[in-house]
Amino acid sequence: VDYAYYLKGLANFNDDLGFLGNLVEQDLSERDPRAAREAFLSFKELVTRFPESKYAEDSLARMKYLVNALASHEVHVAKYYIKREAWVAAANRAKEVLKTYPEAPATEEALAVLVVAYDRLKLTDLRDDARRVLQLNFPDSKYAKGVNVEGKAWYRFW
Repeated sequence: VDYAYYLKGLANFNDDLGFLGNLVEQDLSERDPRAAREAFLSFKELVTRFPESKYAEDSLARMKYLVNALASHEVHVAKYYIKREAWVAAANRAKEVLKTYPEAPATEEALAVLVVAYDRLKLTDLRDDARRVLQLNFPDSKYAKGVNVEGKAWYRFW
């Protein structure tokens, strides 16, 4: 049974990129996170029900990767909202990253998104709080001066 959960998790885990994603080096955070969530749940079920399984260690490592990928996806969507000047939506996505994935590396950029969104919404107290948290937790943050929403999409060849 543990092997079945492991295979189910691997099937969804490998579904994330697919054939074309591997060719063009697509970032997992730019894709629909449904397969990543399903893979995470399968690996979690394996680790919970069969902690002594020979697949548990690999499943835990894949779960960490998936958490980081899911958090990065949320930040990617928040940056899209910034590009569209949907400040409330961007702030909500960034707050969701901080609440749901507090240990993920993407929290640094999520805090920067909050600073930008709150600044554009003219919520100076919230902006200053988010900036203070960013500087306290990430003193050498590359996002201290803002969030880069530009960049070449994976599907653009020119």
